[in-house]
Amino acid sequence: MVSIYTLTLSPSLDSATLTPQIYPEGKLRCSAPVFEPGGGGINVARAITHLGGKATAIFPAGGATGEHLVSLLADEQVAVDTVEAKDWTRQNLHVHVGSSGEQYRFVMPGAKLTDDEFRQLEEKVLTIESGALLVVSGSLPPGVSTEKLTALIQSAQQRGIRCIVDSSGEALQAALVPGNLELVKPNQKELSALVNRELTQPDDVRTAAQELVRSGKARRVVVSLGPQGALAVDESSSVQVVPPPMKSQSTVGAGDSMVGAMTLKLAQGASLLEMTRYGVAAGSAATINQGTRLCSLADTQKIVDYLSRN
Repeated sequence: MVSIYTLTLSPSLDSATLTPQIYPEGKLRCSAPVFEPGGGGINVARAITHLGGKATAIFPAGGATGEHLVSLLADEQVAVDTVEAKDWTRQNLHVHVGSSGEQYRFVMPGAKLTDDEFRQLEEKVLTIESGALLVVSGSLPPGVSTEKLTALIQSAQQRGIRCIVDSSGEALQAALVPGNLELVKPNQKELSALVNRELTQPDDVRTAAQELVRSGKARRVVVSLGPQGALAVDESSSVQVVPPPMKSQSTVGAGDSMVGAMTLKLAQGASLLEMTRYGVAAGSAATINQGTRLCSLADTQKIVDYLSRN
């Protein structure tokens, strides 16, 4: 199978806790925190590992939080290739409110990357073998410009590395500049920004995704549509996969689970339909868990079996 790598420029150590209710000023008694690795590409590598595949996560790690992050990934048997960073890896907080079922996600700024730290990460990326898949996922930290991201992806592609991008805003725009991405996964709002117009009708989404493919920016575009699943297009076809009705406990990690599952199927040479079906199943599997937990193989397979029958 094709080798898979992920790049996370802004990793995090995520902590999740439960409190009965939230109100101002008073002391909010919380459950013991659960710590998990965080950051787009790291979660993609974790999801791939959970689904029985293998992926190497490339990222900067700094301070005690960075050491904790690396230790947690070792516990999950996720391969890592890290660069030692001066700034401590950020720590995020996810709070689930028992009385209301609401979630609060406190996301801290990414640790700043120096020019030398970015160069070291770039060197690791550019030694990846030709033909391998590289997932670039997550936000850009302070110190990394969109121009640097564009140049990195362009250099990787020139070496035959097949790039997948899951990001947003200016980072997503910049990643599309080199063109010929293997896969890009915007949501409907992000796709609207990419084509610079409102997408109010179902056919508008399909047309906009096809425009990205025909312009040479990406070979495959999968638009995540929340409860409506995902719409996927490539040069010759389009498919929509709608998940079964499920009670969602948390949407944290659903997108990363989806990207991980689709990347794994791409590495196996799957069709557009099979890739999208597995991605939707993994994303849905992540939502039935509380906190920051990702998909499991058992839950994902159950949903795949359902989608195959319906």
